[in-house]
Order: sequence, then structure tokens, then C-alpha cells
Amino acid sequence: MNRKLSRREFLKLGGLAGGAALVASCAPKATPTPEAAKLPDLTSGNTIPLEELVKAVEVEGKKLTTIALPHDWANYGEIIQTFKDRYGIEINELNPDAGSSDELEAIRANKDSKGPQAPDVIDIGVGHTATAMKDGLLAKYKLATWDTIPVKDPDGYWWAEYYGVLTFEVIKDPNIPVPQDWPDLLKPEYKGKVAMAGDVMKSNESVMTVFAAGLSMANGDLKAAPQAGLEFWKEMNAKGNFIPVIADQGRIAAGETPVTMEWDYLALANRDALNGNPDLEIVVPKTGVVAGPYAGGISAYAPHPYAARLWWEFVMSDEGQNLYLKGYAHPIRFTDMVKRGVVPKEMLDKLPPAEAYEKAVFPTVDELKEITKTITDNWRKVVYGE
Repeated sequence: MNRKLSRREFLKLGGLAGGAALVASCAPKATPTPEAAKLPDLTSGNTIPLEELVKAVEVEGKKLTTIALPHDWANYGEIIQTFKDRYGIEINELNPDAGSSDELEAIRANKDSKGPQAPDVIDIGVGHTATAMKDGLLAKYKLATWDTIPVKDPDGYWWAEYYGVLTFEVIKDPNIPVPQDWPDLLKPEYKGKVAMAGDVMKSNESVMTVFAAGLSMANGDLKAAPQAGLEFWKEMNAKGNFIPVIADQGRIAAGETPVTMEWDYLALANRDALNGNPDLEIVVPKTGVVAGPYAGGISAYAPHPYAARLWWEFVMSDEGQNLYLKGYAHPIRFTDMVKRGVVPKEMLDKLPPAEAYEKAVFPTVDELKEITKTITDNWRKVVYGE
């Protein structure tokens, strides 16, 4: 999950806020010390004033462990560096390329460890929040900006940070037309040219890629879309159009993956970074436009629970949200920030036109849970015949 999303007041995300309020456990209590006795309470989930939080982080040791935050994803490189410079906190970055399921497994595997492999914070697809809560992997905490976050667990176990829509990231070729919609990708001119940006068995982005194609093929029928998506990629694989590799900026730069499915903020960031070498066109498909929020949370077993809370206070502040926007990721608090006039105009001017996003679909948490299960349970069987 790193980049800037765009601005849309069509954010009909309210439905996501409800749907995943499952029971979760809070972090284990540490052995009391004189210093710890003075630290703010972690069990209530209430906002901790910034000044108190900063002092608690000092006592805690000024360390934080993150996971799955590539620097070229939603502008996380600048977000991380700004946070480090602001608070002087040492950040241990685990597996930047991990998928959402890998992040949850890292918490499970390190429940009894306070070592460097135990993440303090996670950034996962919203569809994975139900599993995280069911397994008691998250600690509750309501940020200072809580009331302006439209997509969240009502008890504070997770909140949306940013969102994007899936796009076609296409290397321009005078001999091959730029695809405008999902059915185009089935044409023979795209043989050996289409790739995803992750592993369907691990990556929320790739699960949503399957779903988006299915939504297009099923004429917008959400219930039929997961199976239709599996059938679409089965046909893509059978025709040889689908390249079963994980497309990243390096492969795109080398021309190995001429058409890549990615969140708009990643694709736009690649376009800027590659600067015409190769020349990329970013296309929001005509149908099957799927919006995917990512959710932040704090490990219930976080070795550095105060630093974890300080991290999210920064990321979800106006400053942190604008850093997402700088990387083309739509900050989840965008509407509130625009109303208050705190989004720089030059950032707004760089975003794709609003019309391209008007058909975007925001599945609810319950829908995402079912979509993810159907696609991951059947991906290898349907697409590869295993």
C-alpha cells in the first residue's frame, strides 16, 4: 500500500463504516514500571493529546516498526521521512512489498515477541479488516481527526486512510491501440502483454483487479462479479494475454509488462517517475470502475504502542493527508479538508478529471469480505485448472 489519491465528493463510503464491528482484543499489558505508571491509558481507545503522546513515545524509546509501506506507494517515502524528521523516531521498515494477508500474519506470528519482526502498525485493504478483527489483531484508538473520517470501525479498531480506483497503466505503442475497457484486453493484440501488480492470493489490489474485470463483464452486478472476474482471467490466461508476473516499476520501465492494472495513485506516480521512458497513458476503464480504500490500524501486540498512535495522528492529520494527495492518493478526509480550504490548489490541478470517477463503485466491508473469499478460494482452480 503509498501514493496520492484524488478528490471526489462522490465518496459514498458511508456504507463501509458499519459491517465489521466484530469483537477484538486489546494489547497485552506490559509489566508496570515507575515510568509506565505515568503513561496515558491505552485501553479506553480515547484520543491521547499530542503533547502527552510525544512524551510517552520518549519514555517508550522513540522506535516504530512498519510493514508493507513501499516508498513509491501513496507517497509513503516522503510520509515516513517527514515523520522521522518531525519526531526523531527510528523506523524499522519490514517487507515493503508485503500484501495485506502478509501483514496480518506478521502480527499473528509475533504475538509473543517484542522483537524487530513484530509490526506496530499496518496498512491493509478494507476487505481484510473483518479477519483482523475476528482474530483480535487490532487495538482500538480514536484519532484526534476521528469525526472527519467517513470510513471507519465505529469502535476505533480501524479507519480508512486513502483510496484509489483501478486503472490501466499502458506503455504507448503506435502499433497497438490503448485499451479503454476490460473487454478490450481479451483481443489478440494484447497477447503476452497484460499483468497485475500483485499476487491474487496475497494482494488486495490484485483481488480487486479480478473483481473489477468481473464487474464489467457482469454489467455491474456485484454478486455475479467475483465469478465473472475469475472466468475473465481464465480466458485471459487461456489466450496467453495474461502474464503471470508481478508488475512493478522496474518491469514497466523495461517494457516487460506493456499493460498493468494498478491503483490510479501508483500508476500516476510511475508516469511521473519514468518521465516518458517509457511513455505511459493512464486509463480509467469505461466500466468496472472499482474504488479501493486502504485501512490503517494498530497491532494489538504492538511493541511500541505510543509510537504507533503518534504515527497515525500524523498520517491522518491535514499535513499527512495532503502528503497522500501529493502522491495522487485520494485522502479519505478530502471532503472535510476541501471545505476548510487546506488542500493546495496546485495539488488539485494535477488530479485526473472528476468525470472519470463518476461510475466508481465502493463495495461495503461485508461485500469485500465475500468478494475476497470467493476470489482467493477459487483463483488457482478456475484460472489455472489446479
